[in-house]
Amino acid sequence: MAKTIEEKTVKQISTVSILANFLLSIFKFFAGIFGHSEALVSDSIHSLSDVFSTIIVIIGIRIAGKAPDKHHQYGHERFESVTAILLAIILAMTGIGIGLNGFNKITTQSYLDSQMPTLIALIAAITSIVIKESMYWYTKIGATKINSGALMADAWHHRSDALSSVGSLVGIIGSQNGYAILDPIATLVICVFILKAAFDIFKDGINKMVDASISNKDIDHIRKEVMEVDGVIDIDLLKSRQFGNKCYIDVEIAVQADLPLIEAHEIAASVHHNIEEKFPNVKHCMVHVNPYLK
Repeated sequence: MAKTIEEKTVKQISTVSILANFLLSIFKFFAGIFGHSEALVSDSIHSLSDVFSTIIVIIGIRIAGKAPDKHHQYGHERFESVTAILLAIILAMTGIGIGLNGFNKITTQSYLDSQMPTLIALIAAITSIVIKESMYWYTKIGATKINSGALMADAWHHRSDALSSVGSLVGIIGSQNGYAILDPIATLVICVFILKAAFDIFKDGINKMVDASISNKDIDHIRKEVMEVDGVIDIDLLKSRQFGNKCYIDVEIAVQADLPLIEAHEIAASVHHNIEEKFPNVKHCMVHVNPYLK
């Protein structure tokens, strides 16, 4: 069976993501040990956990891409939303973990007992920030291309790792200059950013699970396209509902009241095909014909 554009995009991005996270986690782990940076060792474990998140994305989107069957006649796209919600929860737990670690360091003043980090720890932290922020944008572009909430959640896992490395960098520089408390303070700030991202991803996933409508901008574009079809006099109703990374459109068009049935059907068919061809995210467009009586 030929793979969809979504599956190909996810496979390409996920392969790069898993390899980058695995190699980066090893590098940060040893740099943290030999560079006397406890924060960097913890950061390496965070990078390794991102491999698990990417595997969840692969599985979720592969299930979402399955063709309709006897028991799922409208397809499986909502599994993509389930994946996004799960990853949002994991991302929130990551943020909470980072925040609690920083809070614990401040309350116990354990940062005062830290060894002075060396140059290799500083280099590793900077390298991690550059690589993980690059992975964020690489994954985000792919997620936007295929309208994938799950892949967008994975992108934010990359950014959360980059932000975690920022905390490590601040801690390393602070320790080298006698301000080790900057490390836990930075982690508290980073925690807030991660939790905000997790909330946005969770909200988007829930909206796609409960038939939320698409944006007003997209509705306006669809409305304009419907009105450009010859024979359509007016639009009596236009509704939408999100379904995973796809959406359904229901439209009631008004046509000349005395048109033969075959002509009215052809107008409706034109609306149906035009919307599905020009808007790739539309899974199905249902068209109902009303007589124009005004």
